[in-house]
This record gives sequence, C-alpha cells and structure tokens, in this order.
Amino acid sequence: MSIVGFNFEKIMVEKKNKVSSNLKIKSNLSIVDIEKENLNLTSAGDVLKFNFEYGVDYEPEIGKIVLNGNLLYMEDPENIKKILEDWKKDKKLPKPLMAQIFNTILAKSNIKALSLTQEVNLPPHIKLPILKNK
Repeated sequence: MSIVGFNFEKIMVEKKNKVSSNLKIKSNLSIVDIEKENLNLTSAGDVLKFNFEYGVDYEPEIGKIVLNGNLLYMEDPENIKKILEDWKKDKKLPKPLMAQIFNTILAKSNIKALSLTQEVNLPPHIKLPILKNK
C-alpha cells in the first residue's frame, strides 16, 4: 500500500585516514528486522516497521558511514500477517514490496550519506555529474 514514515535512529560517520589513490568504496543495505507496530492512525492501526542498516565503507581503512533507521509501511491486516510469516520463515519479502522499500531507503540514505561525506571531507560515495570541456 503506502509508506507512512521514515526515521534515522543512528547516524555515524568517521574519517580515519587520508584518502589514498587506491580508494575503494563499498555500500550495502540490509533489512535487520520487520515487526508489527500500532500507530492508531487508521481503523486497522497496524503497520509494518522495517528496521534497516545502510553502510558505506571507504577502503583501505579510510572511513565509514553507518545509518540505522526504520521505515513504516501501511498494509491490510491480512497482508501484514502474511509478510511477517514469510519474513520469520525465510527472511524474504515479495519482490514488488522489496523494491519499494529498498528504493525508498536508498533514496533517503544516499542523500544523508552524501551530506555527511562533505562534513568530514570524504569523497562522494555515488557518482555525481561532471561537466567536461570539449
């Protein structure tokens, strides 16, 4: 159905060493857990709370960004039950739902991480547009 909330609960950025020429940047996103939460916003009241961790590692030992948070997703009670059962069974989500959840988390987390890289003088972790003379 729809996403009704998004929160960061932990924001950590550190720069350990100077940026070197053999810099490698790796990012990852994982859903840590899914739980049912009651918001009392609708007659059903229940939403799914997706707890996530997004990380960017600057290797070798240059820096790191860690963002933990949650996303609230409103769904029909029957679907909430099915999604939770499937998650508890094999830690998988239906593909359309997974795409929607991951895309939302990535959009917000990439923007936050990009802002944090400027604060500690790390290079951007995503490719930015560049003008070239021709």
